[in-house]
Amino acid sequence: MAKTLTFGAVHMSVAFGVGYAMTGSASVGGALALVEPLVNTVAYFFHEKVWQRLGRKGVQAVGPARANETGANTTLAAA
Repeated sequence: MAKTLTFGAVHMSVAFGVGYAMTGSASVGGALALVEPLVNTVAYFFHEKVWQRLGRKGVQAVGPARANETGANTTLAAA
C-alpha cells in the first residue's frame, strides 16, 4: 500500500509540475494534479475491460520477447 500511495504522490507532483511549467499558473497546475490522475484511473478501468474481452476471444498481447528469471531470452531456440 505504501508503494501505491507514494506512486500517487509522484503522479500528482508530475501533473502539477507539467501544468505549472507549461502555463506558469499554480492554479492550473493544481487543477491538473487533481483531475489528470482521476481521468487516468477511469481510462485504465476501461482499458482493462477491453483487455479482458480480448482475452476471452483468444487474442494475445503482442510485444517484445520477455526474459525469464535468469535473463535468458525464452524465444530463442537452444543451440
